Amino acid sequence: MLDSNLSTAQLILISIIPVLFAIVLHEVAHGWAAYRLGDRTAMMLGRLSLNPVKHIDPIGTILVPAILILTVNFAFGWAKPVPIDWRNFKNPKRDTALVAIAGPAANLAMAFGWGLIAAIASILPAGLAQFSQPLLNMAFIGVFFNVLLMVFNLIPVPPTDGGRIAVSLLPPTAGNLLSKVEPFGLVLLLLLIFTGVLWQFIIPVIQTISALIFSLFGV
Repeated sequence: MLDSNLSTAQLILISIIPVLFAIVLHEVAHGWAAYRLGDRTAMMLGRLSLNPVKHIDPIGTILVPAILILTVNFAFGWAKPVPIDWRNFKNPKRDTALVAIAGPAANLAMAFGWGLIAAIASILPAGLAQFSQPLLNMAFIGVFFNVLLMVFNLIPVPPTDGGRIAVSLLPPTAGNLLSKVEPFGLVLLLLLIFTGVLWQFIIPVIQTISALIFSLFGV
C-alpha cells in the first residue's frame, strides 16, 4: 500500500510522473482515435505530442490538483481537451463514441502498466529499498489515479467522455436533451468534487477496480 508517512512535498513529487502521464495520454488517445477515424484537427494543432506543456489546463492541471493536495492530501485533475471536429467523421454518432472511450481506455491500460511496475518493485531485493519503495509508492498512485480518471470520465454527464458516449448512444431526442447539460456540466461536477458528494459514489468503485488490478499482479 501507499506509504502513509509521506509528507505533502513527497506526495507531490512522486505524483508528478503518474499524474502527468495519466492526463496527457488520456488526451492524446482521444486525438489519436480521432485521427484514425478521419479527423486531423488534433494532429495539425500538435496535440498528439507527449509534451505535457501542450496539454496543460490552468484550472484542471494546476489549480484543482494543488487545492486538493493542500486541503485533503489527494490529487485529481485533467488536461486541456483535445480539439475534435466531428464533421470529419464518416459515422459521427459511432465515431464520437469511439473517440470518447479512447481516453478512459488509455487510463485503464496505464493502470495495468503501473500494476506491473508495482509487482516488479515489490520483489526487488531489500538492498534496493531506497529505489523500490518510492517506485512502489509511485505505482500505487499510478494505478489509483488512472482508475480515478477513467471512472470519473465515464460519468454520463457532458462534457465528460461518458456524457459524450451517452449522447451518441441514446435516441436522438434523449441525446439532444442530455447534450444541453454540457454548458453547466463542468460547474456541476466541480461542485460535487469540492463538496465531497461525488467521492461517496465513485471511491468504492475506484477502490474495487484498483484492488482487482493489484490482486491480478499479486501485489
